[in-house]
Amino acid sequence: MSERPNVILVCVDQWRGDCLSVEDHPVVHTPHLDRLAARGARFPRAYSATPTCVPARMALLTGLSQTSHRRVGYQDGVPFDVETTLPGEFRRNGYQTQAIGKMHYAPTRARLGFDDVRLHDGYLHHSRRRARAVETFDDYLPWLREQAGQSAVSDYVDNGLNCNSYVARPWDKAESLHPTNWIATETISWLYRRDPTVPFFLYLSFHRPHPPFDPPAWAFEQYLHQVDAEPPVGDWWEEYAEHRDDRNLEGFVARFPPEAARRARAGYYGHMAHIDLQLNRIVEALTEFELGDDTYVCFVADHGDMLGDHNLYRKGFPYEGSARIPFLLAGSGTGRGVRREEVVELRDVMPTLLDCAGLDIPAGVEGRSVLGLARGEPVPNWRPYLHGEHALLGQSLQWLTDGRQKYVWMSGTGAEQLFDLVDDPRECHNLAPDPAHGTDLHRWRETLVRELAGRPEGYVKDGLLVPGCPPMTVLPEPLSRPDR
Repeated sequence: MSERPNVILVCVDQWRGDCLSVEDHPVVHTPHLDRLAARGARFPRAYSATPTCVPARMALLTGLSQTSHRRVGYQDGVPFDVETTLPGEFRRNGYQTQAIGKMHYAPTRARLGFDDVRLHDGYLHHSRRRARAVETFDDYLPWLREQAGQSAVSDYVDNGLNCNSYVARPWDKAESLHPTNWIATETISWLYRRDPTVPFFLYLSFHRPHPPFDPPAWAFEQYLHQVDAEPPVGDWWEEYAEHRDDRNLEGFVARFPPEAARRARAGYYGHMAHIDLQLNRIVEALTEFELGDDTYVCFVADHGDMLGDHNLYRKGFPYEGSARIPFLLAGSGTGRGVRREEVVELRDVMPTLLDCAGLDIPAGVEGRSVLGLARGEPVPNWRPYLHGEHALLGQSLQWLTDGRQKYVWMSGTGAEQLFDLVDDPRECHNLAPDPAHGTDLHRWRETLVRELAGRPEGYVKDGLLVPGCPPMTVLPEPLSRPDR
């Protein structure tokens, strides 16, 4: 038997960083995730630097920043082209590696260092074609069609919901057939079949709480009549007003009818309650397999969801609802109930989990292990700020944060925003026009100039930010980053 610990990475899709009851969310109740935080560490200043699925998942599995993995926007079908990966390093060091759930990499069946992948990416327009056998891009759907009471044409889209829609309704089949349950069922089945002579790295990737908002009825209904705080609307939201479309329930900018918005939140929160219970099912199974004491568990999301904050929806935005994520780490080498305020990011996951296993972190990995932070230790020279970005709505939304302030620059219009995250955590008041904050604004602007110097889009010329440059979603080659 190996003396190295097992490692489980749980990634959920589109889960806001404030949507945990341990973070004092007024409505969401996540008792089992709260318990995970209590026996380990949480990082309330965790972010996704490129907050949509494709670029965020590149950072997660490579430990690289966006200027090195090159995904600076959402574009499906770009082949995965980074040789060193998180599962690959575990595998190289003798771990059995298994992925269950959403991958969202190209080509669809690429293993990327996993020994095996049980795949369910949800509804991906890039992959799902009627001319293709479903088995080529999904493992959940063939399983569903084999279950009692289902037919050869049963589908997870039978309820009529679209994959980015804010229309919400309860799941239309038995709860045991939900994709969230499928992840847990497949995990427990795999624990029986694993090689007991070696440690394992297990990647559990839940498609939810990403739309469709179709949790089981009990989960949907428990939030349907909860009194939730009204979404904040900042004094700056009209920067996006030209994109407003109140009739597009897959849009990025809208004012939806209150009932539709309330149902969407109930569906979103219901997914979280459902996932919380299925995670507990997995944790209890680990205990029954006598693996609980020998296993690190890390819980993160690829990005959040604006959920109507500032009349914005979905993801890709620099604001807290979209960019801030949950980040929990628990295991025998962490402290208990540790809370750290340092800014951490998805590229820190790879070095952290390798560190938990006592494995070397490959040269070239740009993230840093948070294990020392999770132990409650002082970690000198932590990053002074994070640079994030995403191509969205015809421009690149560039942003910087140190966890106390956030600076945003819109490449299309040149508009600037500055937020005080301590006194204004909901980002309602843009301080950029206020002369009293001119020094801070200048400092952040100069920092972004250093970050963007040499970019092929031409965002910087003669030491100044240049608006109006067409954004890219994939950089043509990796770029060197400034020393920090």
